Amino acid sequence: MNAQRPPDRAAAPDSPRPQRGTDDEESTAAMPKMKTHSGAKKRFRISGAGKVLREQANRRHLLEGKSSRRTRRLSMDVQMDPTDVQRVKRLLGK
Repeated sequence: MNAQRPPDRAAAPDSPRPQRGTDDEESTAAMPKMKTHSGAKKRFRISGAGKVLREQANRRHLLEGKSSRRTRRLSMDVQMDPTDVQRVKRLLGK
């Protein structure tokens, strides 16, 4: 079978495309961008007031042996220790 190839689009004069790699005045973003640490974004969050919050430990398994009062208390998020706040914020890109 001898099928015809479609015409080459790059040779078509009626479809001008901007050249890749050309510098626009809009594309002056600083590179490279900071990436959020994927482990940190699963463990911490920033409150509206800017405080870093985390979940408490001991609420994952073996809950039958823990009192309801204890599991309710553990369900609340708590504020991070001030010594770790700067490191966590840097991991979150804040």
